Amino acid sequence: MRSMDYGEDVLAGPRRRRVPEITAEEGLVVEDPASGFCGAVVRIDKDAVVLEDRHGAQRLFPLRPAGFLFEGRPATLVRPAAPAASEGTRRSASGSVRVADVRARTARGSRIWVEGVHDAELVERVWGHDLRVEGVVVEPLHGIDDLAGALAEFGPEPGRRVGVLVDHLVAGSKEARLVEAVDDEHVLVTGHPFVDIWEAVRPEVVGIREWPRVPRGTEWKRGVCAELGWGEPADGWRRVLSGVSSFRELRTPLLTAVEQLIDFVTVDVTR
Repeated sequence: MRSMDYGEDVLAGPRRRRVPEITAEEGLVVEDPASGFCGAVVRIDKDAVVLEDRHGAQRLFPLRPAGFLFEGRPATLVRPAAPAASEGTRRSASGSVRVADVRARTARGSRIWVEGVHDAELVERVWGHDLRVEGVVVEPLHGIDDLAGALAEFGPEPGRRVGVLVDHLVAGSKEARLVEAVDDEHVLVTGHPFVDIWEAVRPEVVGIREWPRVPRGTEWKRGVCAELGWGEPADGWRRVLSGVSSFRELRTPLLTAVEQLIDFVTVDVTR
């Protein structure tokens, strides 16, 4: 019996249009459809890409299938083909190229302030190499209730910039009201939405499905430790910090906030 070619299967459903893959080369302009942020690629890590808009603002976005718009159409950004690795090429915990055999730079006049000791330790754990290369000192404030007073005492000016990392920086919070009072071109305040820096660590890396909800009126760290059976907050913090070895264990809002602060305090100001 002679077979007959009827062409495409008439019973098959419509073919799904393939979303193109585009290499995320430096300078490529794309848009994040969720936020509307449009910018050029300035850096790409394993799971995320940093875009810079025309005003110089930078934001970090996760790499997802069909996660961006290129020339108005959905596209998947992919990492450039990795060059042959040289023996001396290493990556720091933040994903940047590790500078070998470099002495810590003399400290800049600019500073990064964080709310507490745990914040400082986590920033050091991930960005320590970068900060030493750039000569940036991270100082804990032990809370931001007197942020305005601390800034007045420090006296920000060109070459003495201050970047401030704030926990729980969400609309309507006490932290947001304190930050609104800051109006100085030599000060940048960024933050993340998490109640405490612990929560900026991905829960799976510390062996839990999600961070517990702590009732109002209960100290957050103590409530978390009680719920998870972690003992005292000092014991819980050791568990959290030991789970972090690189930026991959941190949630995107914290990564974005810290990268913005480092860029801000390391820019060369000539005026």
